[in-house]
Amino acid sequence: MEDTGYVGTLKVAGVQMEPRLLDREENLARCLESMQIAAREGARLIVFPECALTGYMYSSLDEAMPVFETVPGTSTEMLIAACRDLNVYVVVGLLERDIDDCYNTAALLGPWGVLAKYRKLHLPHLGIDRFINPGNMPIEVCETEIGRLGLGICYDARFPEHARVLTLKGADILVLIANWPEPSIVFPQFIIPTRAIENHVFCVAVNRVGEEGGERFIGRSAILNCHMGEPLAVAGEDEEEIIYAEIEPAEARNKHIVFELGRYELDLDKDRRPELYEIISEHTVEEPPAWE
Repeated sequence: MEDTGYVGTLKVAGVQMEPRLLDREENLARCLESMQIAAREGARLIVFPECALTGYMYSSLDEAMPVFETVPGTSTEMLIAACRDLNVYVVVGLLERDIDDCYNTAALLGPWGVLAKYRKLHLPHLGIDRFINPGNMPIEVCETEIGRLGLGICYDARFPEHARVLTLKGADILVLIANWPEPSIVFPQFIIPTRAIENHVFCVAVNRVGEEGGERFIGRSAILNCHMGEPLAVAGEDEEEIIYAEIEPAEARNKHIVFELGRYELDLDKDRRPELYEIISEHTVEEPPAWE
């Protein structure tokens, strides 16, 4: 991709919060309040968790129906107005209705409207994901004035192909919004740093906290550097808080990593062997040969 993206320092905020089940108005009000706080601290990109506007642990589709909405819709229009007033960009999780289909969606919003939306591709058997449609949109990167952003939701991070497609399409920043419960501790501990390292991209992974529907959510939101997945900011396990970090998105575009010139170098573009990877995109798993 031609290098035409944002150059400069970008301050990012991750809003670790506890959404209220079925209380879209209260959740929206708290998001708007957090935007004000983060903007005062100089953040231009503000990221909220998965299902930040709705809560997640629903026991049926009917129970959740009152909080589904369209994108664009009432909530996103209010958030866009705040983006315009504050000159910021926001990624927020919500439950989206599109005619008869329902999705777990991340919306990228800015001063000029809905810039992108992403529907969760990989659905675990948990919470609202048990009852909705899997995402049906291509994996795309959104180029903005603050950098090239790729979106993902929670369980998507378990599939390295998702982050790799975004990287190959030029993403500077992988934004992952999540509802990780206690059994998913491997995500903030290992999976997200691995995605940053293997793709040489910045990762902004924002999880929720609190208890809902019998699950405790583990927080640990983080903003990670693109170089070796070093944490630039990390939240705790239990408290609502906003974390901040300054990044330079353009640093993610040079995949040629030099530890010692002429002696130890990596090139994450040129060193790939895509001609050997075809099986990754096949639907069936190849059986290993039987031992004699």
